[in-house]
Amino acid sequence: MPRVCQVTGKKPVRGYKYCIRGIAKKKKGIGLKTTGKTKRRFRPNLTKKRVWFGEENRFIKLRLTTSALRIIDKVGINKVVRELREKGQTV
Repeated sequence: MPRVCQVTGKKPVRGYKYCIRGIAKKKKGIGLKTTGKTKRRFRPNLTKKRVWFGEENRFIKLRLTTSALRIIDKVGINKVVRELREKGQTV
């Protein structure tokens, strides 16, 4: 199962981790220098969540990011489930 949020569609992105050396200029140094960079992945903050779906009188299991939980609080679970089903996802 891919690491993708069912509501927002957030997924891992690629980036770099930088190794830095030196003393900052504001601390009277010569400045910070990048001595190397390593590839890494930024993963979304996913959690499995059981949400009560009142229209069908049952719980729904969703894989959500924390920002998706805030969207559900704001918009409501009914509208979110309707949009998921329009996209073709099974809920």
